[in-house]
Amino acid sequence: VAMEPGPPAPPGLNRSSLFQEREIRSLSAEIESLRRPAGGTSETSRLDQLRDENARLKYRINVLKRSLQEAPPPSRAMTNINQRLQDVFGVAIRAACPELDHPPLSVTPNQQAKFGDYQCNSAMALAQVLRLRGVKVNPREIAEKIVQNLPDNELIQKTEIAGPGFINVHLKRTFVSKLLSSLLINGVQPPPLTSRKKVVVDFSSPNIAKEMHVGHLRSTIIGDSMCRLFEFLGHDVLRLNHVGDWGTQFGMLLAHLQDKFPNYLNESPPIGDLQAFYKESKKRFDEDEDFKRRAYQCVVRLQSRDPDFIRGWNLICDVSRSEFQKVYDCLDVSIVERGESFYQDLMVDVVQELEDKGLLQEDEGRRLLFVPGQSVPLTVVKSDGGFTYDTSDLAALRQRLRDERADVIIYVVDSGQVGGARGAWCSPESPTAAAPPAVLKKFKTRSGDTVRLRDLLDEGLRRSMDKLKEKERDKVLTPAQLAQAQRSVAFGCIKYADLSHNRINDYVFSFDKMLDDRGNTAAYLLYAFTRIRSIARLADLDEAALRTAAETCEVQLEHEKEWKLGKCILRFPEILHKILDDLLLHTLCDFLYELATTFTEFYDSCYCVEKDRQTGAVVKVNLWRLLLCEATAAVMAKGFDILGIKPVSRM
Repeated sequence: VAMEPGPPAPPGLNRSSLFQEREIRSLSAEIESLRRPAGGTSETSRLDQLRDENARLKYRINVLKRSLQEAPPPSRAMTNINQRLQDVFGVAIRAACPELDHPPLSVTPNQQAKFGDYQCNSAMALAQVLRLRGVKVNPREIAEKIVQNLPDNELIQKTEIAGPGFINVHLKRTFVSKLLSSLLINGVQPPPLTSRKKVVVDFSSPNIAKEMHVGHLRSTIIGDSMCRLFEFLGHDVLRLNHVGDWGTQFGMLLAHLQDKFPNYLNESPPIGDLQAFYKESKKRFDEDEDFKRRAYQCVVRLQSRDPDFIRGWNLICDVSRSEFQKVYDCLDVSIVERGESFYQDLMVDVVQELEDKGLLQEDEGRRLLFVPGQSVPLTVVKSDGGFTYDTSDLAALRQRLRDERADVIIYVVDSGQVGGARGAWCSPESPTAAAPPAVLKKFKTRSGDTVRLRDLLDEGLRRSMDKLKEKERDKVLTPAQLAQAQRSVAFGCIKYADLSHNRINDYVFSFDKMLDDRGNTAAYLLYAFTRIRSIARLADLDEAALRTAAETCEVQLEHEKEWKLGKCILRFPEILHKILDDLLLHTLCDFLYELATTFTEFYDSCYCVEKDRQTGAVVKVNLWRLLLCEATAAVMAKGFDILGIKPVSRM
């Protein structure tokens, strides 16, 4: 059947679907022509032949239509260019070195633009592997064989071999332009997900009856951001707040509650300052032996689930939860509380299972669990038969693996809290395993004092307002806009100051540094984002006009700054993939800063909106450059969202 050229494909239709649509139209036309045979012949044999042909063509049309219906829709996911290049070079390397089962593969962004966009550095490693096998070969010769075996692809414009065997890769500008158009039309979408996993993240974890302090800040901020990353990538995330809501300290709190508010069962006690209440009870516990004996009796009554003591315990927990929530509301953190009390009834089964497996050893009446790689054993049962925090942690891990069916468990804990709750249920052959703790180094102030978290957040609000007034934003923003900008700057800067540092390093918190609108700070990025968003308003283009431009206008990348910005924007999926490997979120902060500075270079060199110098009227809008502005803003907005930072349109 001769194929007629059809109209252009509708947006989102892939080549295979387009071909099938055209074939259906062509076959339908063929059927129609068979219904009106030329010359009006009435020969029976000819009619039978035509009917058979007609039936065959109809069958073919139905097959094609069914194929179209069953075909998966075109992917809207962002393309990881580095991964695509690794796929291409992986094929070439296997063809160049077929004798190696798992040849080394390395593709990285090129640090110097004059040498290309990416670089494959596998030739040297391959030469070393072959040398160990007794085969002497020049790395440059291997690089040449790799280039010769590169399969046809839509990414690479050209390759160049440099030095001892570096393969410099130049991307096709049409390929990059197409990816930018896809981003503008479909939005910032996560890379394709090979398998959806259940991810449990344990973070924040304050103690009931104690105020949250700066020691909880890092775990809360970093844990929330990790959850946001996994959620964006499409995983099923359970955010858990493993609060300290059980234990001996509740005996002294309940005894003090009975003395200070004897009518607590009938009237809700006005505990305004729970921290002071805790200190009072702790002082009595340390100094008064009679009070201490009563406190231990209260613990026994609580653990036996006496209704009156459970009522008092709930009152204390509710006061704490209310205070914790004020902090979580400021930081825009959602989290599911599942404290130590949740696991109390599960601990008997945990101990029994460990006994049955022969994993517990007795030592002076205690039952200990020795974990490989840990110098200090876990105390599972005390000499008096009671359970410990170790028992509770083991019960929590067991519940997360078995009941929650977690594929990944992340503990966002302080470096002093890294424990060994592993071996009993996380064997190498187990289908699920807990991830290593996301260890955090301590947060410090210049004075070294412990700071209440609420005080720090309030101070951030005060200083951010001072900064906005210093920039005279109070004169151009409405009161509502000013308040929104104040919260965005204050809480965004506090979060970014933490997230932009490597979590395994100590850092000193400084309000002056975090509010500086120069350098790698949230203040600089928030102002840069607001500036980018204002360009479309300057051009008087609304969202509908920008979308039409994205669907009809090619993103040109002729200027070197256009090309540099376009490539930088599209590195976003690579950055997320790297963070998944090491859970180091400062990599995303560094990328956003690089993107903002690259945009500044572009904007300083490439006119997006040209205005009449006399009247100020817009005389020319460079649509493809405006689209680059929008793509930059879209990626920055998604990066902010993963970091838990809320930008504002006006600042």
